Amino acid sequence: MDGSRPNVLLIHCHDLGRHLGCYGVDVETPAIDALAADGVLFENHFATAPQCSPSRGSLMTGRYPHVNGLMGLAHTHWEFHEDERILPHYLDDAGYETHLFGLQHVTQDTDDLGYDHIHSEGNLFPGVSPSVHQTNRAQAVSAVVSSFLERGGYEEPFFASIGFFECHRVEEENGRFGFDADRYDTDDPDEVRPLTYLPDRRGIRQDLAEMHGMVRAVDDGVETILAALEDAGLADDTVVVFTTEHGIAFPLAKGSCYDPGIEATLVVRYPDVADGGRRYEQLVSNVDVLPTLLELLGIGVPDDLDGRSFLPLLTDDGYEPRDRVFAEMTWHDLYNPVRAIRTERYKYIRNFWDLPAVYLTKDIFASEAGREVRETYGVPPRPYEELYDLRNAPQEDENVAFEPRYQDARRDLSRQLYEWMDGSDDPLLDGPVTPGNYDAIQTWPHESA
Repeated sequence: MDGSRPNVLLIHCHDLGRHLGCYGVDVETPAIDALAADGVLFENHFATAPQCSPSRGSLMTGRYPHVNGLMGLAHTHWEFHEDERILPHYLDDAGYETHLFGLQHVTQDTDDLGYDHIHSEGNLFPGVSPSVHQTNRAQAVSAVVSSFLERGGYEEPFFASIGFFECHRVEEENGRFGFDADRYDTDDPDEVRPLTYLPDRRGIRQDLAEMHGMVRAVDDGVETILAALEDAGLADDTVVVFTTEHGIAFPLAKGSCYDPGIEATLVVRYPDVADGGRRYEQLVSNVDVLPTLLELLGIGVPDDLDGRSFLPLLTDDGYEPRDRVFAEMTWHDLYNPVRAIRTERYKYIRNFWDLPAVYLTKDIFASEAGREVRETYGVPPRPYEELYDLRNAPQEDENVAFEPRYQDARRDLSRQLYEWMDGSDDPLLDGPVTPGNYDAIQTWPHESA
C-alpha cells in the first residue's frame, strides 16, 4: 500500500433485501454480522428501484434510473445514456486498478464497463441469456477473489466489484422458480419465521426455507473473502462495502415500491472511519454510496450526481440527515410505471398505468410463494395514488390517500414527488415510456427485405 488511498471491495448480491441475522432475521449469517460488528450498518438504506439493473445502475452512477437511462433490465435493451460515468471510471481516473469478479447486470456488454481486469466466467454479452449469471455463485466467485488476494495479483490501490448470483431464483421443473434447493442446505419450512407482510401459507414458508440456503452461501462467500483480505495484510487498508440491489424475491417485495421491495442491506467497514459496530437509523439511498466513496477517497464529487455523501455522518462532521428518499420502476418483464417518495413517517406512491393490485415479476409469479397469492394480487385495479402512514401501518396495508385527515400530507408529498420528477426531467411526465426494443417492435419485415 502506498499510503495515499485505500483499496475498495464492493461486494454485492441479488435479491437479499435485509434478510440477514444482523438485521434481526431468523437466519444465521455470522460473517456479515461480524463485518457489521466491526464496521457500521445502515438500518434504513433504500434502493432507488425494486429491481436489478436500475438499482445497480444507481449504485454505480449516483443517479436515478430515469436520469442515467437504465430504466429496465440490461438484457432487455436498456442501457445507460451515452457517456454515463460509473464508479470504476472515476476510480480508474484516480489511479486505481479496477477488477470485476462475478456478475454485473448494468449493461448487455461487460466490455463496455472499462474494467482493467475481468475475472468472471459468466458475462453478459449481446445475445447471451442472463442465465449465464448462474455461473457466478458465491462459492466460486469468492474462491477466485481469495486466490487473487493470496497471489498478490494486483497493484495498489485497487477496486474490486464482486458480484454473487445468490439469492436470485432459478427456473426449475415444470416452470417453477425456486432457490435451487438441491444445491444448498435449506431450512425446515415449519421452523422459519413468517414474513409479516404476507399470509402465513405453506408455499411461502417453503420458499423462505429454501432461500435461507442461498443466504448462507452469500455469508460463506463473504467469510472467504474477508479471511483472504486479512491473510494478505490488507484489512486495515481496504474499504469493504457489502450491499444488495433490492428486496427479496417474494410478493410485495421485489418489483414493488413498498418497503420490502426497496429495502437493502448496507454494511461498510474501514478502520477509524466506519467501525465500532455503529448502527445508523438515518434515511440513506443507494445513490449516496458513490459520492460517499469518492469523498472518502479524496476524489472530487461531480455536481450532477443525485446522491449526497454520508461521510460526514460517519465522521460526525455536521451531517444533515435526509428527510426523504425516492424510488421508481418503469420496465421489468412488463410495463409497471411507478414513482414513490418515502419519509420517516409516510410513503406516497403514484401509479401511472392500469395495473394489477400487486405486480409480480415472472420469477415470483411462477414460484410457490407467488402461487399462494397471485389470484388475489394479480388482478386489477391498483389505485393511482397510495399513501401509507408508516407509524400506524408499517406493513403498508392501509391506503389512506383519500381519508380527509391525511389530505395535507397527500398534497405535500404529491408536490414533492412531482417537483422531483419535473426537476430531473423524468420522461414519465410526458406520457408512457416505450420499451427499450421499441424500434425493433416497429420494424416491419416487408420493409426490411
